[in-house]
Amino acid sequence: MAKRILVPISHHRPADSLLTMLGDLARGAGATMRLLHVAAPTTNIVDDDGRVVAYADQEWSRIEAEARDFLETISLAIDGPAVETAVGFGDPGDGILESAREFGADLIVLGVGSRRRFLRVGGIVEQILRHAEAPVAVIRPGQHETD
Repeated sequence: MAKRILVPISHHRPADSLLTMLGDLARGAGATMRLLHVAAPTTNIVDDDGRVVAYADQEWSRIEAEARDFLETISLAIDGPAVETAVGFGDPGDGILESAREFGADLIVLGVGSRRRFLRVGGIVEQILRHAEAPVAVIRPGQHETD
């Protein structure tokens, strides 16, 4: 049974049915779950006149704080298991694979909102399925709950 479950989260809140299933899975296994968000790297933000209005490090800090708040909110909806959160920057597929190795994940759970997104060749899901060292569960919540 999985003891370290990695759950990548995009910008959308996962369906409640997925969160319930994850909580049940982790609680039943006595597992630790890591919610992960990988954000795109950013550069300085410049206005139309060429003036820097936010430096890259400030923008990274803002994005990281918003992502941590988002993940903490989601973690409160998962009943029972030990949940930790992590935020990374870079290519999402690479970030997920790197975090899985670093965390020692023995299961990666990918929630997909649509069949089209799941089947897209060259997408993040395909990258994870091809290169993950741990088993990968791809879950598509009921149609009425998709993003």
